[in-house]
Formats: sequence, structure tokens, C-alpha cells
Amino acid sequence: MDRRTFNTFGTPDRPINPNLRDSDREFLKSPPMRFDAACRKHIEAAIREVCEFRKIGLSAINVRTNHAHSVVRSSKPPEPLMNSFKAYATRRLREHGLVDPTQRVWARHGSTRYLWTEEHVAAAVEYVVNGQGGDLPTFD
Repeated sequence: MDRRTFNTFGTPDRPINPNLRDSDREFLKSPPMRFDAACRKHIEAAIREVCEFRKIGLSAINVRTNHAHSVVRSSKPPEPLMNSFKAYATRRLREHGLVDPTQRVWARHGSTRYLWTEEHVAAAVEYVVNGQGGDLPTFD
């Protein structure tokens, strides 16, 4: 991802770099996850549970087939919160038998951004809610 010129909401995606893609695949410790409708439901519920338990405002959430986006309001750094989202979601997926006990569910890190103004929050909510494509099918 090149945040300066590509992957900006409303612009074309960056072209695939086959060499980079193949190089990244060599580092995978297990096959990439694909979240079906049941997984997405449990991931969303887990993120909502973290927010409720920690009294953090959840402004937007969108769980996709291989990642999740959320916009939250917190005075705490986003990285530990993201780790809690991943941990709660993984535990819930395992409890419901949707993920094998040895399957790695998430990438090592993720994208976290600080949103300093209400305009930034509004733009992030718009991106999370409307910038990810249409609703995903539930027939899987």
C-alpha cells in the first residue's frame, strides 16, 4: 500500500505487484483466512463487546471477508485496542468452532490511524460504511 498516491477513498486501486505478492506469500504461516457470514457476525459481536466493556464509542464497523474496519472514540492508543479486538474475535471464533485451534486468524499488525477532527471522523465513518463495496452475501 502506498498511502500517498494509492488506496485513497474514491481512487483506483494500486495495480498488483506480482513479485511483492509472491514474496509476501512466502512468509505466511498458515493459509489466509476467509470470513464467511457466521465468522463476520461473531467478529462484529466481539468488537462490539470490547467497546461496550471498555466504554469506548464505536462510530462504525464493517467486517469483510479477510479484514475488519472500525472507527472508535477513545483516549487510549489504538494499537492495544486493535489487539483486543483481534483477541476477542479469535476467542469467539474458536468457541463457536469456526476456526481451527491452530489457525492463525489475523496478520501481525494492522492499520491504525488517529483522527484528530470531527471531519476526519466523518470521513473515516464514510469510508468504513460506504467505501468497502456492497453488502456481502450471507448464503455462504
